Amino acid sequence: MKRTLISLAVLAMVGQAQVQAKTRDVAFTYRMGAGFPGDVNRTHPASILPAVNDTTNPVRLYGDPVVVNTAANTVRGLIASDTAVTRLYGVCVRPYPVQQTSGGPNASIGAGVPPAGPSVIDVLRDGYIIVRCNNFATQQPTKDGAVYVWIAATAGAQIQGGFSSVASGGNTATIANARFCGPTDANGYCELEILAT
Repeated sequence: MKRTLISLAVLAMVGQAQVQAKTRDVAFTYRMGAGFPGDVNRTHPASILPAVNDTTNPVRLYGDPVVVNTAANTVRGLIASDTAVTRLYGVCVRPYPVQQTSGGPNASIGAGVPPAGPSVIDVLRDGYIIVRCNNFATQQPTKDGAVYVWIAATAGAQIQGGFSSVASGGNTATIANARFCGPTDANGYCELEILAT
């Protein structure tokens, strides 16, 4: 017997209706994306401080490493003269909900950039954050793997001021207060731990 809308309503009132539910699950074939660069993915414990973005050498992207410019009391991205840098001040945090400011409905998720200096940005001093590893296609980072920052001019996949999983004499700075937490996703994004001490 075919049930009509009226018969279903009557059955629902007397408590005899059967509920049919459907699920629409999402399947990730291999691995779900890690997130977006600059996302603090473990909020406890995390130490995030505000800082002023440098006007001369501003932080390029969310999730990029920063060092202190003591002459201006600002933070800046790493440059070619930073060969002696062994410790980062922190990593630039993506504040929610900052996104790309142009493009309308065609704007890319996660494509926002930090405001140009002298503007206030957030810096993760201690904790876990999503970053992009420049050379992920040729050398995946490993759990507890060493962290390097490409300080030479941008060349191919290696972008100045970005993270790298391998050292390159004169092109990278070895960072002592950071470690990769494992390999990247398909976009080159992975988790990085930074320690303030």
